[in-house]
Amino acid sequence: MADEKLTQAEAQGVRYATELEGHLRWLDSFSAAALGVLAVASGIYTYLGVTSLLDNNGALSFVAAVSYSIAVSVGIFVFWSYLMRLLPAVRTVGSRLGLFVSMLFGSAAIIAMSSWLNAAALAGAAAVEQHLAQTVQDYQMSLEQANEIAVSAQGLERDVFRVRQSFEDLSEQEATGELSGLAGRGAVFRVLRQKSQELSGLQAQITSQQPLVSAAFAEGNQILSRMRVLTVEPGPIEVRSVEFSEEAVRLSGVITQLRQLSVAPLVSRAAEDLSASVVLPELDGRTEENRAGQQSTIQSVLQVLGQRAETLRRAAESVIAMPAPNEIMYTPISTADAVIRYAGNFAPSWAGAIAIDLLPAVLVFILAITHAAIRSGKARVGVEDTMTIAELRAALNAVTDMEDALRRAQPVSSPEVPPETDGDKPGQDQEKPQNA
Repeated sequence: MADEKLTQAEAQGVRYATELEGHLRWLDSFSAAALGVLAVASGIYTYLGVTSLLDNNGALSFVAAVSYSIAVSVGIFVFWSYLMRLLPAVRTVGSRLGLFVSMLFGSAAIIAMSSWLNAAALAGAAAVEQHLAQTVQDYQMSLEQANEIAVSAQGLERDVFRVRQSFEDLSEQEATGELSGLAGRGAVFRVLRQKSQELSGLQAQITSQQPLVSAAFAEGNQILSRMRVLTVEPGPIEVRSVEFSEEAVRLSGVITQLRQLSVAPLVSRAAEDLSASVVLPELDGRTEENRAGQQSTIQSVLQVLGQRAETLRRAAESVIAMPAPNEIMYTPISTADAVIRYAGNFAPSWAGAIAIDLLPAVLVFILAITHAAIRSGKARVGVEDTMTIAELRAALNAVTDMEDALRRAQPVSSPEVPPETDGDKPGQDQEKPQNA
């Protein structure tokens, strides 16, 4: 009989399991309601995310958005209800593994159909503003690159000025006879003046571009300032995006204008023509010796001219070789696409959107652990040892009811009549006294 009694450890395990079962009964009283609230909340945010994707705001779009959000809410509630009931109840490793894999696939499906829309509702406007801010930065870089190229090209004006000044100085030397030895404005003087005038015209053309470059850059900065204001000012993001698109088109035109104002290609072509297109005047020396001196001087001038042209060409090519500004084109983006593209900047919103859908998974694990603890507490005892007084009383009442039902079900039998004997025949008792 000693073996039939519960040990102290087994009794403690039974009490532990009974206590956990009591807690579970209390928690089950509102778990379904709590799960329903989570599902409805997810459906509401899903509705907001769906409406941001639909272009039409008519009745059909409203019905479609409501239907989708209701389907999401029902799906979340049913999915987690199944798992909260079944996963804690199964006992084999294969069953648990199968349900766990099912939970992973279901969670991925919930994220795909609901969580990203929830994130769009939570941070969609902020994500679109992030897209506008990023676009402003791209346009600013492109504007600055275009202005840098244009300003660098304007810097070629100094190179042109030095070359022109050198030819003017040489012409002045020729006028005094210091080059060819013949003072005056002869053939050598005219060659030098010819190239000096060409460079003077090029310099004037470069100088005329400077106000245009400054004005274009100032206009671009004004447009950028307006675009920055549109990024952060209050109001519906859809309206601001439309105005932002208009300003982006204007800014693209300014950047294109700045690129066209670069005079580097013009200087490069002028440098190539500087030595290639020389109109040689007729030698006007009176003697053959004078003409030979002029010819020799002109050849030296042409040689110097080629060197200066090459230097100018290399300076222009260095500007042309500068990286061209990127072609920026603003593309409007929806709130759902924005939260996906800039997901790294909105990690808290994504965490909240996913948590509201996958929080029941934590409850599933809690229930699975609790049920395992209950089974562990009752594993070494029989059912009769784990019955409470109320359960025992109910069992006794059930047994009594069954006995009464069986007693009523048996047929009622008539009482047995004892067999008659000869002495019991009628009239026999009367005859005996007579014989006596």
